[in-house]
Amino acid sequence: MKNKTCLVTGGAGFIGSNLAEALIGEGYNVVIIDNLSTGHKENIPDKAKFYEVDITQKGKVEEVFKKVKPEAIFHLAAQASVNRSVEDPILDVKINVIGTINLLDLARKYEVKHFVFSSTGGAIYGDDAPRPTPETAKADPLTPYGIDKLQAERFINFFSKNASLKTVILRYANVYGPKQDPFGEAGVIAIFTAKMLADESITINGDGEQTRDFVFVKDVVRANIAALKSDQGGMYNIGSGKETSINKLTEYLKQITGSKSEVLHGPPKIEQKNSCLDIERARLELDFEPTEDMLSGLKQTVDSLKK
Repeated sequence: MKNKTCLVTGGAGFIGSNLAEALIGEGYNVVIIDNLSTGHKENIPDKAKFYEVDITQKGKVEEVFKKVKPEAIFHLAAQASVNRSVEDPILDVKINVIGTINLLDLARKYEVKHFVFSSTGGAIYGDDAPRPTPETAKADPLTPYGIDKLQAERFINFFSKNASLKTVILRYANVYGPKQDPFGEAGVIAIFTAKMLADESITINGDGEQTRDFVFVKDVVRANIAALKSDQGGMYNIGSGKETSINKLTEYLKQITGSKSEVLHGPPKIEQKNSCLDIERARLELDFEPTEDMLSGLKQTVDSLKK
């Protein structure tokens, strides 16, 4: 498995750059493509080859395939903002569906062996799903982002059956950790931490009793590498298996930062009310176990953002 060439799309971003570093540490050759719309060049590991390419531009992506001949693809590039998907669903389809099909078609053409896809658990399952939510629960996405991630999954399953391509779909909970950007399309932890460190007021959407399953980025990275090494394909939830309310999260962050930020409440947004993933399948088949508890992970995230 070592010395394989792994292509990481979105490798200048938060999760992708953490993954690229870990793959290099394990002896893999890493190639990154990213259009830098939300990623940052400084996130890219020195030992990775980098191409500034947009996954919607199939011809330019194919030029990279010809040069590097990847044996495995980790597809993390995405339009990742739920709110933006509501405002501009056409853009979301272009990136999250068409961009994924471009990669799958090239993977088939160039006989790539492994395709690991970063999907979403939080936005695909509806509010009526049992919690913790297993992979067998009915998909009922409430936003274009969730709808398009689900459509991408279906195309992945199609290509898996019609090409010599082993595919793994990882449905993430809410990922957080070092390198998460507190600006732009960031997660709530990075946004709140940045504001608290500056003693600025923070605004919680709605009453704050909505819950999320927060998972540390290093655990997500380990799940990706386990997916590559596994002989099995399939779909796996990757989370902590625990629910935390936004109000509780805010308390934790205020405790860690010592912030005096005022906490305000704004109108609720179009989003799932509660989310918590059942990770038993990943435990059994990928030997996945979250290692970072919430407070420890939040402390590492706060320390990273302080720098």
